[in-house]
Amino acid sequence: MGKIVVNLDVEMAKHKVSLGELAERVGLTQANLSILKTGKAKAVRFTTLEAICRELGCQPGDILEYRDQ
Repeated sequence: MGKIVVNLDVEMAKHKVSLGELAERVGLTQANLSILKTGKAKAVRFTTLEAICRELGCQPGDILEYRDQ
């Protein structure tokens, strides 16, 4: 069974953006962004993904990855 891996921390490091800064820029709490970043989120809204991609200048595939285990 495969799984979705969240690479948000990698993109944040590439752009030298802190969790708090990104949370403020996309309109999320640090706690909710942290849940997403650690891969513990059960779902993500397209509007949230869109805002993150806009702020980091990346594509959804840069953040979310499917891995077949």
